[in-house]
Amino acid sequence: MSSTDHLQTESESSGIAAQVSHLYPFFQNTKKGFSEFSKYHGYYGTKNTRVLWYWERKATDGSVGRHIKDSVVARSVAVPKEYNVKRHYQTHENTHAKYTGAEERREEIKRLEVSLASRQQYFTRARDSNENSTKASYEVATLIAKQCKPFTEGEFIKDCLMKAVENICPEKKQNFENICLARTTVTKRIEELSEDIKRQVNDRGMTFDFFSIACDESTDRSDTAQLLIFLRGVDNDMNITEELLDLQSLKGQTRGVDLFDCLCSAVDGMKLPWSKVSAIVTDGAPAMAGGQSGLATRICNKVSEQGGSAVKLHCIIHQQVLCAKCLQFDHVMKPVVKTINFIRSKALNHRQFQQFLEDMDAEYGDVLYHTDVRWLSRGTALQRFFSLREEIGKFLADKGQPMQELSDPVWLSDFAFLVDITKHLNELNTKLQGKDAVVSQLYAHIKAFGNKLKLFERHMSQTEPNTAHFPSLREVHENFPRGNSGAKNRRKYAAAITSLSEEFGGRFQDFSAMDNDMLLFSSPFSVDPDTVADNLQLELIEMQSDDELRGRQQHLSLVDYYRQLDKATFK
Repeated sequence: MSSTDHLQTESESSGIAAQVSHLYPFFQNTKKGFSEFSKYHGYYGTKNTRVLWYWERKATDGSVGRHIKDSVVARSVAVPKEYNVKRHYQTHENTHAKYTGAEERREEIKRLEVSLASRQQYFTRARDSNENSTKASYEVATLIAKQCKPFTEGEFIKDCLMKAVENICPEKKQNFENICLARTTVTKRIEELSEDIKRQVNDRGMTFDFFSIACDESTDRSDTAQLLIFLRGVDNDMNITEELLDLQSLKGQTRGVDLFDCLCSAVDGMKLPWSKVSAIVTDGAPAMAGGQSGLATRICNKVSEQGGSAVKLHCIIHQQVLCAKCLQFDHVMKPVVKTINFIRSKALNHRQFQQFLEDMDAEYGDVLYHTDVRWLSRGTALQRFFSLREEIGKFLADKGQPMQELSDPVWLSDFAFLVDITKHLNELNTKLQGKDAVVSQLYAHIKAFGNKLKLFERHMSQTEPNTAHFPSLREVHENFPRGNSGAKNRRKYAAAITSLSEEFGGRFQDFSAMDNDMLLFSSPFSVDPDTVADNLQLELIEMQSDDELRGRQQHLSLVDYYRQLDKATFK
């Protein structure tokens, strides 16, 4: 090959440059400008075959490199050095020499590009399919973990999916077959998800302006004390993060100092600054809320040492449940629980009762157990029993175990009153649950229920009790209009409601102490600027004078409203 075979005219060079202009970075990265491109291109190919070369990106170990691809012979030169490329061309020179005319070369380039694209697309589809299968595996593992199902359930889910696919879209069978849901795989997926959540919480924790901690200590079935630590933080953009921070097992004692050591280990492990702790919420146990050495006291002292300030709070839901315990209607609960246990504790009785209800075409198919640790179970068990009281009475009579209370109008009236009042308590408990709740909204539910109790008390104190909000009690009164000792029952129910109202008024003192702060946060336009701290007065006046902000506050949620405020004006 003569030296002239490697030369090219200026116009020809510009045509090649136009086709391979995307290769400029390669020559710049190799410290060889585009002025040397003609030398590289012309040296390794004849005038008729130069454009059959092109450069291709290739990722290796996370870095981006390039290698030379020869479409004519479908081979690559892995190391783009002059000697390697020259040797490659000399080896395949006869193949390249077949393409002589400019139009022929141009058509061949298009054909080779289409061919290469189709081959690359095949591998892309395979890669996307594998990625989708892996993603599906993670999604199923997440559901298994959230529902507290055994990890072996993944294999059963896989079998169900395959049966469904065979009948609905058999052509997609291979895609579903690639989803791995073996026990070991599900275990690994959940561990990786746990580590990822921990990493995310750690990253978000660095951006928290403030965060609060909630702790609950309980004993599992192996008599091991478990301390659950929950975290709730907020950043400068009002993004709220709620997550289980840690689960610590206590093998020895569960004193305040033991709980404190576990919590410190969890907080320090996430590298969260103690100065940003704003509140500690506990279940009110002595080891948690003790004034001298309780967990909450120790945390507040540590936060103060770090230059912060934290408040101690007793869980608002736990306090609500404690208030409900003041209703002393044991003469109602004991016969009901005894009857439920008689029906459900013996398999024969249970089967016969369910069949009896089915034959009677009853509203429900069974009675419900009541357990103290399940706070809503008393209300649901009483409601179900009241709805099935006639069927239960007939069944017990057939079994030779009649329940005399079901024919006593006074007892039925007490039963109906307890059903209605516990239903109201359960509705309150449900409102206090859920994620992303703001403390001002929770306390508003408590205050609203206190006002409802005062209304109920006035209704029950009337000469003719108003049972508009007690439908079960009204039903009993309608069935036994003359057998309820009206005045006596009226005073008894009014006294029970008064006792419950006083219990609600005596508790929640820790929340009522923050009432002014919560009012400022939830209703800033109704607060007198003279009643707030000096450093907030000017900003509050600025906010109250802005009619646009007033309109937004009426249409946006509380968190969204504060999220859209100008941070430069309202700090």
